[in-house]
Amino acid sequence: MTDITLGARDLSLGYGTDLIVGGLSVDIVPGAITAIVGPNACGKSTLLRGLARLLRPAGGQVVLDGADIATLNTKDVARKLGLLPQSSIAPEGITVADLVARGRFPHQKLFRQYSRDDQAAVRDALAATGITSIAGRPVDALSGGQRQRVWVAMVLAQQTPLILLDEPTTFLDIAHQIELLDLFGDLNAEGDRTVVAVLHDLNHACRFAHHIIAMKAGSIVAQGDPSEVITAGLVEEVYGLRCRIIDDPETGTPLVIPRASRRTT
Repeated sequence: MTDITLGARDLSLGYGTDLIVGGLSVDIVPGAITAIVGPNACGKSTLLRGLARLLRPAGGQVVLDGADIATLNTKDVARKLGLLPQSSIAPEGITVADLVARGRFPHQKLFRQYSRDDQAAVRDALAATGITSIAGRPVDALSGGQRQRVWVAMVLAQQTPLILLDEPTTFLDIAHQIELLDLFGDLNAEGDRTVVAVLHDLNHACRFAHHIIAMKAGSIVAQGDPSEVITAGLVEEVYGLRCRIIDDPETGTPLVIPRASRRTT
């Protein structure tokens, strides 16, 4: 896929009069996986929502492929950028397959609604997320983990070169967390898709991301390669957590080991 550029210029975001992100500028690395990390309420999800045009900036702008995203047609944005929000509500009674098929809306034209390409995209998305067997079931009858994979499948069916993920491993057990992150790693490697994910788990971020953006109190504290960004000093500064950083024995990436508050026997 062609690289699509995305960035923020002096961006300020908030809710009502409550400013969360103030005067932030950043460029997302095209063709890479970027993880946005930081403590609760630091502005991670707010930044992602701003980049996805779900929040109107209080100041500054989001630039998508060289243009102010606020000036672009909704379908044009949706053909370039797919978003998995932190929480989503499916229409009552809708089946898995029908919800995933809604990801094809940006590609459909007024007089040609559902094509073979759409069918293939939905089929591939169901298979990639391991939910083909439940395609006919109502979404509201599924477990939290299954529903999360359905929403991921809808984003995959959208087939955008840029994917934004807000805490994509929510509700998933450890095996499905790794499976899902591996999936996005494969999409990045094979399809050259740019992936931006808000992640709580620093070790997941270090293992799967090429680039890390560390935030605190609405600002970017550090960004770059995980091996350069994730240090004991940064973790203590950002999270207030004393830790050791060792090499992950599987990947060689940084592995955060919290200091024990007391010795165990």
